[in-house]
Amino acid sequence: MQYRRLGRTDLQVSLICLGTMTWGKQNSEAEGHAQMDYALERGINFFDTAEMYAVPPTAETYGKTEEVIGTWFAARGNRDKVILATKAVGPGERFAHVRDGKPKFNRTHLTQAVDDSLRRLQTDYIDLYQLHWPERSVNSFGKLGYVHNDDEVTTPIAETLGVLADLVKSGKIRHIGLSNETPWGMMTFARLADEAGLPRVASVQNPYNLLNRSFEVGAAEVAIREGIGLLAYSPLGGGTLSGKYVGGARPTGARMTVFAHNFTRYATPLAEEAIAAYVSLARANGLDPAQMALAYINTRRFLTANIIGATTMEQLKSNIDSIDIALSEDVLKGIEELQQRYSNPCP
Repeated sequence: MQYRRLGRTDLQVSLICLGTMTWGKQNSEAEGHAQMDYALERGINFFDTAEMYAVPPTAETYGKTEEVIGTWFAARGNRDKVILATKAVGPGERFAHVRDGKPKFNRTHLTQAVDDSLRRLQTDYIDLYQLHWPERSVNSFGKLGYVHNDDEVTTPIAETLGVLADLVKSGKIRHIGLSNETPWGMMTFARLADEAGLPRVASVQNPYNLLNRSFEVGAAEVAIREGIGLLAYSPLGGGTLSGKYVGGARPTGARMTVFAHNFTRYATPLAEEAIAAYVSLARANGLDPAQMALAYINTRRFLTANIIGATTMEQLKSNIDSIDIALSEDVLKGIEELQQRYSNPCP
């Protein structure tokens, strides 16, 4: 396993991070425990979760994934072996079941969110606490164009940062991070922290894969210059870059089969054409398509960790094995040529 520094902290996290969002929905508690056991054996010390998991998010599955991790900590007694990241839910119509139904990043909500996560996780500290998406309206979750809302009232970022600073002082969280954030948001958090002597954000968790390289446009420079490394989520584009959906295939139990409405961006004609092209490139070079897609992400300078997720142990083992894949110059050239042909078809 390879390790990289988390922001400007003293933590060294594994380049492969274990994603957990299927535990409590597609995966049972026992399966989640088995995945964590195996990941730890392979040198993965970085686990990522969120209070809203399992996915798709519902009132019935809210907090279930954190609970699975909590029972694993209690059973194994190995909390000190893991750098644990979780996230606080932001505003949204689908989260009427969270707190007062209107989640915000103010003192009341964040304090309750942290305390509830600590209880479910059966731990007294969280290594990296992330804001799952901005409280303000931004162009994330598949939107490229930004539409400004002059009438929007949100918690000031300085206020949110102050609350997080107090949670760090209390020992409940060690470091803070962002998710689904824009370059403006990353820079604003960094500037306000420097001006007020408050904790800096250590990372940003945004989508990044062969079908969506929009992070490179503005955020990559911020990540490098400000020490806010990318935690890349959806590195396989919802599993599509494995090639299992090529030609309209829908394997039994697969995410695009079971939760098709959550993956519409990967089912457009252009998306399917791009996916087929990347899969063909991998196979023409004797590579597993999923491993090629993951190995490419692992080479990025602005990357801190590549968040993989799997519903089977076979998938998990294969995804972790991508750490040992070195892509040839021909493959890298082929990837760039396809990016020029299919520029971010699945934002």
